[in-house]
Amino acid sequence: MSKTLFERIAAKEIPAQIVFEDEHIVAFRDIQPVAPTHVLVVPRRPIARLEDATPADRAALGHLLLKVPEIAARLGLKENGYRLVLNNGPDAGQEVPHLHFHLLGGRRLTWPPG
Repeated sequence: MSKTLFERIAAKEIPAQIVFEDEHIVAFRDIQPVAPTHVLVVPRRPIARLEDATPADRAALGHLLLKVPEIAARLGLKENGYRLVLNNGPDAGQEVPHLHFHLLGGRRLTWPPG
């Protein structure tokens, strides 16, 4: 099976502006940002969709969610806030079959989003 785009970014086979990485996750700037700050946060282990996560993924996904506030603070988003978005499946707008969160901020975000 071939690697996903995000696996290749995490492996540094494809260049990206990485803003955070550790053994479980990688966060990098989106190449088509929709906000002044738009970072993708992905688990290193590929999980196509939320439904594909298993109990073995619990620690990595929990770690990801606990690291988001730290990443947001590093990006200057702590004071005014940020949005964390998960597009799950084609109708939601998921384009890469590797679970990922969009960390958005740097301006007032409207609601509803779509």
